[in-house]
Amino acid sequence: MADPPVPDPDALRRRLFEAGYVAGEELSGLVWMALTLSRPMLLEGEAGVGKTAIAAACARALGRPLLRLQCHEGLDLAQAVYEWNYGRQLLEIRLAEAGHGNEGDLRDTLFSERFLLERPLLQAIRSPAPCVLLIDEVDRADEAFEAFLLEMLSEYQVTVPELGTLAARSTPLTVLTSNGTRDLSDALRRRCLFSYIEFPTLAREIEIVRTLVPEAAGRLAEEAVAFVQRLRREDLDKKPGVAETLDWIRILFRLGHAGLPDDPRALAPTLAALLKTRNDQWQLTPERVGRLVDGPRIAQDTGVAKDLGVAKVRAGDMDPGPAADLGAGGGA
Repeated sequence: MADPPVPDPDALRRRLFEAGYVAGEELSGLVWMALTLSRPMLLEGEAGVGKTAIAAACARALGRPLLRLQCHEGLDLAQAVYEWNYGRQLLEIRLAEAGHGNEGDLRDTLFSERFLLERPLLQAIRSPAPCVLLIDEVDRADEAFEAFLLEMLSEYQVTVPELGTLAARSTPLTVLTSNGTRDLSDALRRRCLFSYIEFPTLAREIEIVRTLVPEAAGRLAEEAVAFVQRLRREDLDKKPGVAETLDWIRILFRLGHAGLPDDPRALAPTLAALLKTRNDQWQLTPERVGRLVDGPRIAQDTGVAKDLGVAKVRAGDMDPGPAADLGAGGGA
């Protein structure tokens, strides 16, 4: 068990807040456990809930470099782990043939670390200082690649046939994300700490907006977030995430709105920040937008006023000062 770089989950939560990520107690506790146990964590949830952003926030909060592997169908070891620098190897062979090198030495050095190109997974474990490793959308990779991850996540080592086993110089904080496009294996899940990230509650999303877009008026933040929360309950192809909420509120603020306009036609041009498919834009007619705007105002939502009071106190306890440039990542 490694000594965590922060003493407890609350201290880590404050660091994440200063790094521009409003994390709940459960998520900050999960990250702290991952640091303490040197275990990877698997975050599942819909796109836009802040899974990817937590890795970048951890890198900023801990002062570590961020290495990212974007998974996709057909991902192989050459893209994810290592490959040989064939160009340099060929040049070395040509020099040896021209008499500028020793062919005996060439056989020993051609497949040495000097010709090894490290990709994100190998870079992460061979880094002299700990880093944050993001394995994004692991569910999009093939099952064969998922099976390869088991060795690295268990022992933090990689086997290169020509060199043998390369053990870790440092243990990265590893974050795997999944959108649930396919089921992950039980073996992979057993090796990870796990959390399912939901869209933030109304009170928490307002807290996120007030932290990351402090210039927006209080009424604008509250009414816009309430609108987005109702919009997510519609039958959409792509539900807007926290980053989309932040972009939309920034647009409304730049347009001079102190709250949501009553005329839905005034909102129509701005909805490009929230609706990301043609079908979603087509089905959200001005009449439907009007009904969403006319939904319950923030003060009328049961229990929300009390939650917002707690959120205000919490934000006051961790006031980061000017937060306009804290980034677009939100916490769930």
